[in-house]
Amino acid sequence: MEMFLDERVAGWRAETPGCANRNHLNNAGAGLMPQPVLDAVLGHLRREADFGGYESADAATEAIHQAYENVARLIGAQARNIAVVENATVAYSQALAAFDFSTLDAIVTTRNDYISNQLMYLSLARRFGVKILRARDLPGGGVDPESVRELIAKPEVRLVAVTWVPTNSGLIQPVEAVGEICEAAGIPFLVDACQAVGHIPIDIARLHCDFLSGTARKFLRGPRGIGFLYVSSRALERGLYPLLVDMQGAKWVEADSFELVDDARRFENWEFAYALVLGMGEAARYASAVGVAEGGRRARELAAYTRAKLSEVPGLRVLDRGSSLAAIVTVEVKGHPAGEVVAELRQRGINTSASLRDYAVIDMDEKRAVSALRISPHYYNTQSEVDAAVVALAEIVGR
Repeated sequence: MEMFLDERVAGWRAETPGCANRNHLNNAGAGLMPQPVLDAVLGHLRREADFGGYESADAATEAIHQAYENVARLIGAQARNIAVVENATVAYSQALAAFDFSTLDAIVTTRNDYISNQLMYLSLARRFGVKILRARDLPGGGVDPESVRELIAKPEVRLVAVTWVPTNSGLIQPVEAVGEICEAAGIPFLVDACQAVGHIPIDIARLHCDFLSGTARKFLRGPRGIGFLYVSSRALERGLYPLLVDMQGAKWVEADSFELVDDARRFENWEFAYALVLGMGEAARYASAVGVAEGGRRARELAAYTRAKLSEVPGLRVLDRGSSLAAIVTVEVKGHPAGEVVAELRQRGINTSASLRDYAVIDMDEKRAVSALRISPHYYNTQSEVDAAVVALAEIVGR
């Protein structure tokens, strides 16, 4: 793997300024931006400083439209189906806000959904009495599509919501199989693709989803503070829109009436950080140029290599489960809280992150883990960087 891609890896690293400063194995947190993304963000900020914010946005109209096109192309969609929002959690909440839930309704989800999504479900349960139905897992890990099929037979189910790649493990959930089941039953399907965008190829037609949320900052390698929501044409045709629509998404036509715009912008807010919009668009273009299939395969191979190396170190317990694993590796470091390990590795120039019990209560309790170190390589990382992290961890646990 390493030798075959040496020339391309060298090119990717040369275009990534941060590679000269850190051993960055925290791409599930925030990937290092390549130079073209950095140039897009800084270039627009300079224009705003020189010519004004509104005026610079007007001048960048064509580039902003191209950013929507780039994001849409990355997932096999059309620009009219893309809403740009502040982050993936906002995207997810906007999708949930499109449904008028009541005490008679239920949401089907998984035992591995992202913490913020689980909190939103619980908030809906507390405020409106919505029932949360969690599908059972497959024996090897990940949601069992047949359990979803059984649950959506209940007449009260209004929505199925699934996190594709949980933040707390390397699990890849079978969202395409779930989407086929929802399509056949006519049940709306919401996918959290936050950790999938940029390292797992996405074909929106194969997912059969009504909504899909994503972010720029992780494996897509864009800036922080920007994300997107895919809204299907059928969801738009049904007239779905968020509870608190604003002037971006609707026109105020009479004192007591409004009209929705006809595309996914109805899920946006009017105010944008346009420098970040352009950065996300450039990140999407860059990812397409690299090739998500090729880059993602390399990232997942590096993650598999990481798991194998960590498994050889006494005192380390790899926690990832599932028949298909992503470029996220979670490992328990015996006798050391993950946050402290992250801090020590950072002092050594190695970037990782911590996953705590309350980030994934169900999963972490089943694994009997209080915290875990999360290592997430990407295609521009190298085996030598992984080896350096493993050596550092062996030294830490050896004490």
